[in-house]
Amino acid sequence: MKEQLRRALLRALQSAQAAGDLPQFDHSALEFAIETPRSAEHGDLAANLALQLARPCRRKPRDIAEILVRHLAEAGGILAKAEIAGPGFINFFLNPTAWLAALPHIMGEGPNFGRSAWGAGRRVMVEFVSANPTGPLHVGHGRGAALGDALARLLEYVGCSVATEYYINDAGNQMATLGRSLLHRAQELAGSDQAFPDNHYKGEYIRELAEEYLKTLTGPAAPPSPGDQAAVKAAADWAGAKILDGIKDDLRVFGVEIDNYYSEQSLVDRGAVRASFDDLKARGLMYDNEGALWFAASRYGDEKDRVVKRSNGETTYFASDIAYHREKFERGFDQLIDVWGADHHGYVPRLKAAIQALGREPEALQVVLVQMVSLLRGGEPVAMSTRAGEFVTLREVVDEVGRDAARFIFLTRRSDSPLDFDLEVAKQKSLDNPVYYVQYAHTRVMSILRKAAEAGVNLPDPGQVDLSRLGLDEEVALARRLGEYPEAALGAAQALEPHRITYYLNEVAGAFHSYYNAQRVLGEDAGLTAARLLLSQAVGQVLRNGLGLLGVSAPEAM
Repeated sequence: MKEQLRRALLRALQSAQAAGDLPQFDHSALEFAIETPRSAEHGDLAANLALQLARPCRRKPRDIAEILVRHLAEAGGILAKAEIAGPGFINFFLNPTAWLAALPHIMGEGPNFGRSAWGAGRRVMVEFVSANPTGPLHVGHGRGAALGDALARLLEYVGCSVATEYYINDAGNQMATLGRSLLHRAQELAGSDQAFPDNHYKGEYIRELAEEYLKTLTGPAAPPSPGDQAAVKAAADWAGAKILDGIKDDLRVFGVEIDNYYSEQSLVDRGAVRASFDDLKARGLMYDNEGALWFAASRYGDEKDRVVKRSNGETTYFASDIAYHREKFERGFDQLIDVWGADHHGYVPRLKAAIQALGREPEALQVVLVQMVSLLRGGEPVAMSTRAGEFVTLREVVDEVGRDAARFIFLTRRSDSPLDFDLEVAKQKSLDNPVYYVQYAHTRVMSILRKAAEAGVNLPDPGQVDLSRLGLDEEVALARRLGEYPEAALGAAQALEPHRITYYLNEVAGAFHSYYNAQRVLGEDAGLTAARLLLSQAVGQVLRNGLGLLGVSAPEAM
């Protein structure tokens, strides 16, 4: 509806210019907002076009608004009236039929309703999860996985060319620690009484890996020593590959298919880190100090310069990240989106500084932060101890509550807000469960359609339905909400906020539940039945489309 009104306003501007009421000027780059007023007394929608035209037209905004309203006749039957308010806002009051007209359009577009070409030509890389391959994914990783996957779906939905990637941190000290942890457990299982180091990985998964590792050894010799560097490297490679296979399988079960798994070690082996150093040195942005190599990050807004190679010759994580993001741009991506844990917020300025130093705008990198998840059972916290290696895995949560519930609940709040995830609520088959609440609205639609078929009532041709039969306020309000879905999808994609879709679907489901409980869809009046069937069909279509953006199913029965 906003786009329809936007086009009508531009036609009114052209008409006013052709009539000589407003001066001619190039308005191809003209930008103005159409918003929903806070109070219904101010209309359905309001535009600030007259205020934006004040300078090029050299007229008072209110005078311009009056001229535009006179030339709005081409808006057709969608407008009941237009009023001028304040310094020159135009408030629009729409005919109810304007909202109802969205229903046949929704059914005509079907699964494509809501799609747009906003991002056409834009190549986007969404990197998410990227957990160290030193242990299975936990429930916190699940929130990042749901968010990253939903972002990729949203951006593709609005026209972007999207690729997803998992960055495997397999080149740091944590991998050596993994190898030593495995060998310590293997020696323990083989009868050694040597104490297990406190600063190593202690989870039960290490014991299970050690049991499997022992079966790969041949001959009577004891497991290699954790002090044997070659053995540690081999053990780390073996365990890392096993863990990564498990991570990939967990993500598949969670409904997440990553396009590419990118190894940090491969980045180092190819000399990409060294190449990025050479690039920044050529730009005069690297310098030596006390035997270490520094990047002049403070020149681009970071609070201080950053070490990229220590005096002992070891490169830092930051050095790999510079090379990795440089390589992403070399692959032809215009926009990089990284999904990180909120504890990495302080890392954002330095990476943005590196992006600028490489000749890109800072906005070419957008970092979406994900806050922690508090796992509850019946309102009580689920005890977890990171030090003891005890945590709830993503797979355990999915196995207990199901993929749909887990994904939907992870996306019910802004990613940078803490989230309470109650396992018992997620399992409930009641309207207290947020995903059940939305899915049940869809099953109600499908139930209506099945009953219509059983009664021999044919589904209406959307273009032949008498929409004027939908005269109830709740019918018009529901149609209006459905028509706003494309705007909701685009807004969620532009803001990188998939939780806006869960909010929207919750509102649509709530409106339909209320309508379903108050009104009969199938009745004796054929015309009214056809109109209400069309409305119900449109509800089902929008719910399916929106749930698909979240990677959640739309069941036909529950």
